Amino acid sequence: MFEFIVAIFPLLLLIFMFVILPGFRVVKQYEVGVVFRFGKIISSREAGLNWIIPYVDKMVKVDFRTITLPVPTQKIITKDNVSVDISAVAYYQIVDAQKSIVAIENVMSAINQIAQTTIRNIVGRFQLDEILSERDAINKEIRSVLDSFTETWGVVVSIVEIKDIELPENMQRAMAKQAEAEREKRAKVIAAEGELLASQKLAETADVMAAHPIALQLRNLQTMSEISIEKNSTIIFPAQFMSTVTDIQNFMAKENISINK
Repeated sequence: MFEFIVAIFPLLLLIFMFVILPGFRVVKQYEVGVVFRFGKIISSREAGLNWIIPYVDKMVKVDFRTITLPVPTQKIITKDNVSVDISAVAYYQIVDAQKSIVAIENVMSAINQIAQTTIRNIVGRFQLDEILSERDAINKEIRSVLDSFTETWGVVVSIVEIKDIELPENMQRAMAKQAEAEREKRAKVIAAEGELLASQKLAETADVMAAHPIALQLRNLQTMSEISIEKNSTIIFPAQFMSTVTDIQNFMAKENISINK
């Protein structure tokens, strides 16, 4: 028996080296292995050590991680005839390994091309102000269109973001002037509103003083007391102040009489 084993050992070694060992395949945690037999898909293999029939089966590994795809800068004419350069970035993930191999030759290249075309078509339908203020809506619309194409490829586009918008230099100057004019308009409106409120308050104050002349005289006295804080100030008494003392004395006398009663 031992002699028989020794005799066939070279044959067993050859079978192991050229038949069994070449059939082992390692599939990583983030991959799925698609097995072809004579050109036809027979199964998908999960992560770990797998064995296929060498020289008959072929395994193609598909990466299931989210992939970042920068979209090159696109020169676009907006709806209001402004030329802008827009760059974007897309994030996609393969969810069906077999479709991604059978339905499309190169997933990344296909998504890149369709993303460029979609961005040009969608952004071109918006005006410049809408592009600058409604990025989220544009991003969602681009992603929705991309999903309609990539779904048949076993791919899901999770995020599409407009990364940068480059405006012509003359347009940047025009927008800066517009923003400056807008700020000046707001400042003038706020100043006018302040003047209106101040005039209303002054009008109310004038009505009160007209109804109570003593209030005006008391205000004069208060103003003079504020001026007298500075020792080097010269106080000029207005002409009507000469009657102020008499008016105040009469007012105080009336108050004392009412209190005594």
